[in-house]
Amino acid sequence: MTSQIFFFIFVPILAIVLLLLNIILAPHNPYEEKNSAFECGFHSFLGQNRSEFSISFFIFALLFLLFDLEILLVYPYIVSAYVNDIFGLIVMMMFFLILTLGFAFELGKNALTIDSRQAYYVKK
Repeated sequence: MTSQIFFFIFVPILAIVLLLLNIILAPHNPYEEKNSAFECGFHSFLGQNRSEFSISFFIFALLFLLFDLEILLVYPYIVSAYVNDIFGLIVMMMFFLILTLGFAFELGKNALTIDSRQAYYVKK
């Protein structure tokens, strides 16, 4: 039996066994609030479901995606580093330089600072 056939058989069986163990052993305690509809963990009250929110969390997430995709773009170079020679190294260094300059620009614009509401409530 090859390893691929083994994993095509083993992985579904393992998944089914773990799901069955979860169904059998996990506590099942439904109650009214648990089954009710909610928005972000809180019940929406009249007039409170359209409140202001900080956009800085979304900017932070977009910056994370940018640097996460950087890893995806660097991976082909890492795999073929012996074949690429000095030209591939120069291209990757230029890529890292552009990313570093962009990151320095973001730090200069304070794009990575998120204002905390806790600062307003600090005791003096």
